[in-house]
Amino acid sequence: MRSRRFHVKQLLEGYVPDPGQEPDHDAMMRLVSGDGEVLSENHFDPGHFTASGFVLAPERSRLVLVHHVQLGMWVQPGGHVDPEDADVLAAAEREIYEETGLDGLARLGDGLFDVDVHVIPARPTAPSHRHFDLRFLFVATGEALRVSPESFDVQWVTLSEMETMGTDASVRRASRKLVEEMRSP
Repeated sequence: MRSRRFHVKQLLEGYVPDPGQEPDHDAMMRLVSGDGEVLSENHFDPGHFTASGFVLAPERSRLVLVHHVQLGMWVQPGGHVDPEDADVLAAAEREIYEETGLDGLARLGDGLFDVDVHVIPARPTAPSHRHFDLRFLFVATGEALRVSPESFDVQWVTLSEMETMGTDASVRRASRKLVEEMRSP
């Protein structure tokens, strides 16, 4: 059985970042090639890998976002890789289910959809650190949503609405990338 770390390395090696928009790919390769428990949420220097998903509605014109309690903004569902997750893809699917109630997802593409590194502010239980986020693309088979305790709200939004909802730059960048991919044959 392959290791979860090796799986991350394979995903990153198979991903072609936009050098002008995704400069974090190199930092991710250095992290996965170094030492330490980089998939553990307790690895703070410089941070750890997380997994998330951009989930399209069945008709593919809307995307699900969660209004995250700790971050205070609208983001795609995702989070930490738990020890029982088989790999980062399984972690993304679990996090999507926990935060939105969506299951039965169909994955689009064979690899990563997007990558991002962002700073997480210090909390009483953890110092400031970085999340090295591995992002996948999915289509939901249903539309019923539920709000988790980690969120103020969860909604389906059009890609154009996302630009004005208080999302961060990396979510807006990924949504523009998604629009471009949907336009190409």
